[in-house]
Amino acid sequence: MAPSRVLAAVLLALVSAAAMAADSVTTTSSSPPAPVPVVWQKGAHATFYGGADASGTMGGACGYGNLYAAGYGSRTAALSTVLFNDGASCGQCYKIACDRKENPALCIPGVTVTVTATNFCPPNWGYPDGGWCNTVRPHFDMAQPAWEKIGADTRNGIIPVIYQRVPCVRRGGVRFTINGHDYFNLVLVTNVAGAGSIKSMDVKSSDSADWMPMARNWGANWHSLAYLSGKMLSFRVTLTDGQTLMFSNVVPPGWTFGLTFASNLQFK
Repeated sequence: MAPSRVLAAVLLALVSAAAMAADSVTTTSSSPPAPVPVVWQKGAHATFYGGADASGTMGGACGYGNLYAAGYGSRTAALSTVLFNDGASCGQCYKIACDRKENPALCIPGVTVTVTATNFCPPNWGYPDGGWCNTVRPHFDMAQPAWEKIGADTRNGIIPVIYQRVPCVRRGGVRFTINGHDYFNLVLVTNVAGAGSIKSMDVKSSDSADWMPMARNWGANWHSLAYLSGKMLSFRVTLTDGQTLMFSNVVPPGWTFGLTFASNLQFK
């Protein structure tokens, strides 16, 4: 199915879910972090993958699936080991510029591009040191359309870059997609603004007063091992910058696996 048709179908489902949840989502008391001075990090490089339409970037180690349908589009990147942090960096946003001080001929001057971390770039042990995405080198394997914003010539394939973490900007609220089965609830959290990456997550069902901690399963997927099937659910999400939001009753009773539920809350 064409990406535009997939996106339209998913958005229709999200609008319906948001309408059910809009009156029941509340927030905890949590303040956004203080502004952090802008510091450009040097010594990184960027390659590209996925083709001119970024179709080869779908899926990935963060679990976002179809990146068009999930709202991330083609401004994405796979991170090397030191940046990926075993999946804890999924959803983070990076502003990247080609480093003209290193090699101006390779760069489009005066341009930056902001990408979301959606995948992992593993070491290539066919090279003695693991290649560009080895375990110690900061490296961005960017979706080709994003790379072309700052790289002067795709025939070169690799450019020196400078980068910085920046807050993510998203439209609409945080979304929760529930997969798995009874006694194993796998929740994919997407469309997260602010820090973009999740530090911890808890779930509470409508028949309990207690929050149950969830564990990162892989990428942006978190799991619980309780029987929650069909129960109204709330989630409490804390980002890596310390912001916490509580999404009360965001999942209505009678839900089934495979559905996405959109909240009306978003991080700053």
